[in-house]
Amino acid sequence: MAHIDADAIADRPTVEPVSIDLYWIPLGADATAVRVSGRIYEFIAAKLQRRRRCDLYHSALIVRLPSGPVAVEMAPALNHLPTDRDVVIEGPVGLRWLGRFRAFRYEVRCWRNGAIPDANEAVAVVRIEVDSHVAQRMLDRMTELPAAVWGRDELRTGEMWNSNSVTTWALRQGNVDTSALAPPERGRAPGWDAGLIVAARGRTIDAARSARARRASGTEASQGTRAVAPESAQSRRR
Repeated sequence: MAHIDADAIADRPTVEPVSIDLYWIPLGADATAVRVSGRIYEFIAAKLQRRRRCDLYHSALIVRLPSGPVAVEMAPALNHLPTDRDVVIEGPVGLRWLGRFRAFRYEVRCWRNGAIPDANEAVAVVRIEVDSHVAQRMLDRMTELPAAVWGRDELRTGEMWNSNSVTTWALRQGNVDTSALAPPERGRAPGWDAGLIVAARGRTIDAARSARARRASGTEASQGTRAVAPESAQSRRR
């Protein structure tokens, strides 16, 4: 019978399970102008696509770590929230040149011990169980999020860039499976696929960079071997 070292097992690092909560919030839940413009947009989109109108949703995340929750959300930069809300990136709304005005800028927050201001308006919250290193990797990569123009297809994905794009982009940084995630019944989340597409592009670029780095390391190693060989031969001749 094999001996089991209890002390060795106790010393092994443990992977603590944490969760990511996905909030589905009706678009414009706390802003009449956003709600009205969203309904106009959906009315036109439904007519053009010859389908019935859907309820539009905005999404946000709360990453629940042992050290405390982290609220991940895209929202207007013009707000009355505390200054220590851990903004990782800002971007323009509508047109890039409008971003010089604060009223036309959005911010993406990774707010430690923060909150989603309109979380109480959510009609559904989906809990995603992950390991702590998955959640941390996602948060660590948030500074790499593209500062694309909100409401436009600047990144040529076939969809506008918005809060739902940020949600899916963030989840994919932690390799979270998003295939089963969807808005509530009769709901739609414009921009959802845009985040997935941009995240996939990033993964392709990362893979290409890793491959180039491996090839470069192999080349340097082989060059180093060739450079040493003549010297060794010469020393033997001496």
